Amino acid sequence: MTQSSFTREDLLACSEGEMFGPGNSQLPAPNMLMMDRIVTISDEGGEYGKGYIHAELDINPDLWFFGCHFKGDPVMPGCLGLDAMWQLTGFFLAWLGGPGRGRALGVGEVKFTGQILPTAKKVTYHIDMKRVIKRKLFMGMADGRVEVDGRTIYTAKDLKVGLFTDTSTF
Repeated sequence: MTQSSFTREDLLACSEGEMFGPGNSQLPAPNMLMMDRIVTISDEGGEYGKGYIHAELDINPDLWFFGCHFKGDPVMPGCLGLDAMWQLTGFFLAWLGGPGRGRALGVGEVKFTGQILPTAKKVTYHIDMKRVIKRKLFMGMADGRVEVDGRTIYTAKDLKVGLFTDTSTF
């Protein structure tokens, strides 16, 4: 795929299975879709020269998780930021033409050094691909970071995502 950016409408089409074809990767549908746009995606560059993704999520106080996590102390769950990094890593693999459905396979290290509150304006995700394996298993490994209003608040090393043509025994 040569497209280097994606709108919210594009991402919603991907969540419906309309982007990469039947049996291939989809992004989660709302409410689990954790980004509003992919600003840049490239199979070159990034920290390791293997590719890069820059995506964003606009924050508003009406987002579903603020009403339940935690009552009286609203904060975006850190696991949603981690999931967004897996979502983007899987999207990258599908964008490269990898067949199958994406599944998170693990992460080496995650650090949380901040939080996303309803007063924030924008979350930015940065994914630097470290390795892409194109064999029987199409798999990617990446490092990622999450910023809120320009400040890094989460980092993840060795995010792993695989694409599987048969997930019945996964």
